[in-house]
Amino acid sequence: MTPLRVGLTGGIASGKSTVARLFAALGVPVIDSDEIAREVVAPGTPGLAAIRERFGPAVILADGQLDRRALRAIVFADATARHALEAITHPAIRELMARRSAEADGAYQIHAIPLLVEGSRRSHLDRVLVVDCPEALQVLRVMARDQVTAAAARAVLAAQATRAQRLAAADDVIVNDGDIGALRDHVETLHRRYRAAAAERGP
Repeated sequence: MTPLRVGLTGGIASGKSTVARLFAALGVPVIDSDEIAREVVAPGTPGLAAIRERFGPAVILADGQLDRRALRAIVFADATARHALEAITHPAIRELMARRSAEADGAYQIHAIPLLVEGSRRSHLDRVLVVDCPEALQVLRVMARDQVTAAAARAVLAAQATRAQRLAAADDVIVNDGDIGALRDHVETLHRRYRAAAAERGP
């Protein structure tokens, strides 16, 4: 039986990583695009070789690892460079995510994709779950987590899809403006709903 595939996304500091961990604690396979993005540019991979060829040795650290900070500075300031990076990494990420999905078991799976809405990548998904919270709370969380100013935190938010765009793409929404107990309750409710939906699909 093909599992139900749920895309999990949300803005920065919305709590999507915590939600992913809560689903994993229930035994749900979680396929994390951020983890896979690191894998496809690890030393010795075709992805890292292509990045070195396109962006030069300045984005490679002495130990052979990708210098993420240096590369981020380049692509943040140059849309052409960002598109070039995406052309290298996105196909490899999609291929490896599909492979991990095929290998995983479970009635349903969580596909954690932070930039799901920005990339319009939902054709392989059955549902989209958005972790939402007020933007003012996002700003406070980013300031506390990254030790940055409010202006810097808002600039990060401005570079992502808007809250309205994410909510428009959602089939399901978890509002994360309370404590971890409330968040766990939301996850457990959706867990039951997704298991039921998967069972209705049949073999």
